[in-house]
Amino acid sequence: MFVLADSPGEKNEFFVDSSYDLNKRTQITATLQKIGSKTYFYLDDDWWQSLDYSKKQEMENTLRSLDQEFSLKIYPNLTSTFGEEWKPGIDKDDRITILIHPMKKEAGGYFNNGDEYPRIQNPFSNEREMLYLNSQHLNADLAKGFLAHEFTHLITFNQKEKIHGVQEEVWLNEARAETSPTLLGYDSEFEGSNLQKRVKAFIQNPSDSLTEWKGESVDYGVLNIFTQYLLDQYGLNILIDSLRAKEVGISSLNYALEKNGFKEDFSQIFTNWLISVFINDCQINPKYCYKNPNLKDLRVSPSLIYLPSGGESSLLVTYLTKEWSANFYKIIGGKGELKLEFRGTPIVNFKVPYLIQDSQGKILINFLELDGSQKGEVSILDFGTKNISLTLLPSIQTKISGFSENEPFYSFSFSASTIEEKEAEEELIKKLLEQIEFLKNEIAKVQAEINAILASRGQVSCRKFERDLYFGLMNSSDVRCLQEFLKNQGREIYPEGLVTGNFLSLTSEAVKRYQAEKGIIQTGYFGPLTRAAMNSELGR
Repeated sequence: MFVLADSPGEKNEFFVDSSYDLNKRTQITATLQKIGSKTYFYLDDDWWQSLDYSKKQEMENTLRSLDQEFSLKIYPNLTSTFGEEWKPGIDKDDRITILIHPMKKEAGGYFNNGDEYPRIQNPFSNEREMLYLNSQHLNADLAKGFLAHEFTHLITFNQKEKIHGVQEEVWLNEARAETSPTLLGYDSEFEGSNLQKRVKAFIQNPSDSLTEWKGESVDYGVLNIFTQYLLDQYGLNILIDSLRAKEVGISSLNYALEKNGFKEDFSQIFTNWLISVFINDCQINPKYCYKNPNLKDLRVSPSLIYLPSGGESSLLVTYLTKEWSANFYKIIGGKGELKLEFRGTPIVNFKVPYLIQDSQGKILINFLELDGSQKGEVSILDFGTKNISLTLLPSIQTKISGFSENEPFYSFSFSASTIEEKEAEEELIKKLLEQIEFLKNEIAKVQAEINAILASRGQVSCRKFERDLYFGLMNSSDVRCLQEFLKNQGREIYPEGLVTGNFLSLTSEAVKRYQAEKGIIQTGYFGPLTRAAMNSELGR
């Protein structure tokens, strides 16, 4: 069939994704402004006409530069690595259409596999091999990485859907695309890079599920940081072979690992990664670190849990988590023999690495043995003297396919108790606890100053609670509102009174006390019943 190529200045109507478009449009008119050796660059007419002459000249230079980068670097390197896109494809044209239009600021671009189907199957198909870029970021250095990311999705469509007739799991599709800027060298200069953005997003919420995909910055963060580890430790062939396999998701990665002679499966790699982002030290074990120099200082700060000092002490905490989510809890304080008991929801499978750090800084890594009811326990002697901390890294590793954007929560709990040893070095314990108390007081002072600044800026407005809140949320204005409310209930409910925006153990315990007062089941999860009770008190 003979197909006419697009001509300079040609106008076309395009369907766009309203969830990305800045003005929530579903269709736009765009004009072909640049034809490259492998590309058509269409620009949204409304946006193009809003530019003055100098901006248009600047944009023409940007398009030339971007086209050259794509033709000479992005296209040849990614196709030689992962394979080609569908070619000549649904439009019978070797060139790829790149549509540029204003999008929400956080979006770099997107790919819509619906464009690869005829309109008789998808009425909103543009019937082209096509990528979309955000006009707001074209002059930024990140634009090259955004283009590489979206082009990887186009390749994936061909390698999975066209060749094997299967659709890749969204999280793994995004994970491969996230590595493309790194493979092309765009992340070598860390400052201002896509990798730096992803590290910041990951550190803000390291407990985000790896396999649940909502398209949020935290999702990109955890995917990128995990896949960087996978590349460092197991090489690029794992991503390549998993892409070319007929399997998808975790099964495709296990296939690729076995093909390349590795004994570890995805579950073991995920567990090793949890340990790595906590200690990141090749001297302890080459499997527990990053080799990428830009990630050599990456470490997650765990949630701290203090055991009461003096005499026998105990605590019980309950948390919620999802499949393939990281969790980090560090227990300090107490004195004597520490006994820890873990209980997980029996319908899923937990893995619980634990790390013991002694007074010399040496770390011992071990794994809690769980029975069929997901219960396990361990005892540690000389806790608070010879051994000064215990860190738990529990995760659920049951589901291997069919992940959605709203995976369910599962609960787990653990209790920790100490029995005083008469021959313990009491003076050392006293000094350690004094140091801890001093640091807690200093943190409280700084937090009080931060709270005063936030309040003066009007960043907290607690008029009505609209959504569920849960352990692990970080830097959230909704959590600040919750903490303000709990603080106003008095010291019986929230004795610490910290307003940080971070939903951690102190906030969870305060929610439990409030739930107990209102006759609600004490979970520490801020759900519909608790929210309704608080809104009632607020008169909303």
